[in-house]
Amino acid sequence: MLVNGFEAWLETPTGTVSLTSQRYAPDVVYPDGARHIEAFATDPWPSWVLALPDGTRIEHEVLVASGRAATVLTWRLRAGRGGTLAVRPLLSGRDYHALHHENPAFRFAADAAGDCVAWHPYPGLPTIVTRSNGAYSHQPDWYRNFLYAEERARGLDCVEDLASPGVFRWDLGRGEAVWILAAQEQEPDGHEPAQTVEEIRSAERERRRMFSSRLGRAADAYIVRRGSGKTVIAGYPWFTDWGRDTLISLRGLCLATGRLDDARAILLEWSAAVSNGMLPNRFPDRGEAPEFNSVDAALWFVVAVHDFLDAAPDAAAHDRQALDSAVDAIVSGYARGTRYGIRADDDGLLAAGQPGLQLTWMDARVGDRVVTPRIGKPVEVQALWLNALHIAGRRSERWRSLEARGRAAFAARFWNDAAGALHDVVDVDHRAGTVDATIRPNQIFAVGGLPVQVLDGERARRVVDTVEARLATPLGLRSLAPGEPGYTPHYRGGASERDAAYHQGTVWPWLIGAFVEAWVRVRGSTAEARRAARARFLDPLLGHLDDAGLGHLPEIADGAAPHTPRGCPFQAWSVGEALRLTRLLA
Repeated sequence: MLVNGFEAWLETPTGTVSLTSQRYAPDVVYPDGARHIEAFATDPWPSWVLALPDGTRIEHEVLVASGRAATVLTWRLRAGRGGTLAVRPLLSGRDYHALHHENPAFRFAADAAGDCVAWHPYPGLPTIVTRSNGAYSHQPDWYRNFLYAEERARGLDCVEDLASPGVFRWDLGRGEAVWILAAQEQEPDGHEPAQTVEEIRSAERERRRMFSSRLGRAADAYIVRRGSGKTVIAGYPWFTDWGRDTLISLRGLCLATGRLDDARAILLEWSAAVSNGMLPNRFPDRGEAPEFNSVDAALWFVVAVHDFLDAAPDAAAHDRQALDSAVDAIVSGYARGTRYGIRADDDGLLAAGQPGLQLTWMDARVGDRVVTPRIGKPVEVQALWLNALHIAGRRSERWRSLEARGRAAFAARFWNDAAGALHDVVDVDHRAGTVDATIRPNQIFAVGGLPVQVLDGERARRVVDTVEARLATPLGLRSLAPGEPGYTPHYRGGASERDAAYHQGTVWPWLIGAFVEAWVRVRGSTAEARRAARARFLDPLLGHLDDAGLGHLPEIADGAAPHTPRGCPFQAWSVGEALRLTRLLA
């Protein structure tokens, strides 16, 4: 975080009128600028119309330029006499997981030259470069005790101080006020700021016309550069590029939208990170040691490679070889055994886990307590493993007998006839013959969401019916069925309370993809079934695009009605799976 926000006001002959509002501790909103908001729109990008008491109406826009570390802000007079627009930037220079407080080390000094003003808040951070068609006056000051209500509700630090080095001013009667903020050193492009903004607007309008839907446009926000390649940001504002999330999201964000070049770049970037058959759960930044605490990320890679190569039969031979080699390394590494007890057992199934670790996607922990350890043979890991063996077995016979043995063991060991469902884990804690019969959504991957079903017939139909009856909601699947021990209907409270509820009933929208695919499969994958699924599941889901992050889908929601969105408001795999469903049900 470099520029956290701004204060804005209009200076007129009859007085000063606020255009913004801030929330301060203990819970005071000041000044009253927000009350002047007359209208808000998201298309083609966020804009507000402010109606002032004297009849002045001002339109304010915010535009983030795609592919650039730059934000454009503009104000234009739509009615009235106008006045002098004054804007104070509010700066920090902090990690996005931290807060900022008044301190003597902050550097207020400004480097001003022509239409550029730059600040260097702290050593080692990017320079904040601004361009404007206004006038800058240096007036350093601290703004103290901003209160962040959502952080307070989540039990986190919630009060912050921000530094304001000065004030920009524009005469709105003379034309549009333009302010460009960039988080990097960059040379001016030789144009006046207003011309630069028009070029950015024109390019952005053209780029946004390329997308056929709001969801398709939303998907573009998650695909980013990493070095010379590409990766996927798991969610905004606080996730980076996580292995599991990237590889689950890719099939919707890239393959369902025809972005095969992006899919190729992402898969090649991750293929180089395979180590002893595993992929890191999070792509390490420079100098960081990779974390390999995920049993399923590498298996999702195999599935993503399979779907990509099916969608791109003309992929270059060297790319295909690199991806196939990574798949072979993953399957071989898992078969012979790798970190954290991950290994192919005698029955052909994949065992995984050690005490104190959370290796599956249900990875919450509270202090030293892993909430859902799932040590042993988790059901969705078996579905992924058997799919990986099948995919690798298309090129090498060596995996076919292991797949056959694993499929037979899966059919014999996971079925729970009394519940009409699959056990969530067998050989719990690596104790032969023990089972966890808890009703969770992980079983759906045996029927849908993966290239190959590992459960079919009447049993598959009963699994889908059980999941629909006990876990399905309009926003996705609950992570635990109501009535099960530990079920938690609401995701709220401090960090410990939220982590404890994360996989204990909280709804996950990304799971809707596997569920709806399974629902259609057990009905014969007919056109009628696809139409019914779209009306019954997908359309209601897309009706929630404006509940949290506008135009996107959230990370999670409460298990209990009305299923209030929670967690990260912009989530890649939620958007990705909705896009994948849109294509599947077309």
